[in-house]
Amino acid sequence: MQQNAKFIRKLPIPMDIKKEFPVTEEVAKVREARVEEMRAILDGCDSRLMLIIGPCSADREDSVMDYVCRLVPLQEKVKDKILIVPRIYTNKPRTNGSGYKGMLHQPDPSKKPDMLEGIIAIRRLHTRAVQETGFACADEMLYPENYRYLSDILGYVAVGARSVENQQHRLVASGIDVPVGMKNPTGGDLSVMMNSIYAAMGDHTFLYRGWEVETAGNPYAHAIMRGYVNEKGDSRPNYHYEDLVQLHKLYAERGIKNPACIVDCNHANSGKQYLEQIRIAKEVLHSKRHSNDINALVKGLMIESYIEDGNQKISEGTYGKSITDACLGWEKSEKLVLELADLL
Repeated sequence: MQQNAKFIRKLPIPMDIKKEFPVTEEVAKVREARVEEMRAILDGCDSRLMLIIGPCSADREDSVMDYVCRLVPLQEKVKDKILIVPRIYTNKPRTNGSGYKGMLHQPDPSKKPDMLEGIIAIRRLHTRAVQETGFACADEMLYPENYRYLSDILGYVAVGARSVENQQHRLVASGIDVPVGMKNPTGGDLSVMMNSIYAAMGDHTFLYRGWEVETAGNPYAHAIMRGYVNEKGDSRPNYHYEDLVQLHKLYAERGIKNPACIVDCNHANSGKQYLEQIRIAKEVLHSKRHSNDINALVKGLMIESYIEDGNQKISEGTYGKSITDACLGWEKSEKLVLELADLL
């Protein structure tokens, strides 16, 4: 009988990868200090804006590190108003299953998938980012069982629109010790996202990587508003003033005392028109100025940005240009960050 699944090789467990590629005590302290700053913003103790910014997908170590290093002097210029959290998204959800699935799958986008090399590549990249820039970075938890390969180095975790209703994602998020952002689902039902936040805040016992695991709950689980797609397949935004008022009401109905939200300026909010991110980011800050509730609710923004404007096919090979969703180039990104700081 023909087998549909071919088991290629047994991969090392996270503990073994961490031993082989360890994080130094100094790097661990730098990462923890940055995470504490994020927690303070989400708690409302720090009034700065958290800006999660970077490529749609981390496709090459050299260009991603180039990009993250460029953020260092920019962070210094806006440090009193904005806390920058670089996006280093190393695994990508694909709506229909086809296309580039991220560095975890293909550390070299032009070659065939190699999961072992991918695990090593993403750990090396995230470690370099903290070590060389002092940033603690964000990644998406596409596969809950793979989170442990990076659990000691990540600063922020996002649960995507296609994963947010999944039980395993919610329960694993409840045991993560850094902020976790829950995106609204692609269909736009905010109750799904709120259920996910509520679940991640709670304590649970469940099966994970062959272990019976008990979690204490994550008080820093929060919403990410990313727009949605209606029944006709059209992108619809949910970053407007009225949407944020509605989200505030949903938090109040759940009895969550410290509501928090990040607004994703791309994806369905922009209709994947990447230049619209500039306008959307400024509109969200305008909404914050006109309502104390929204000002307290919206803790930050998410922006897709890289070295070059737009996107490309893998075969084109332009350095620092996205091979997934289109991104703002560096010049526009730098200008936007400085403008946002001036508006705060």
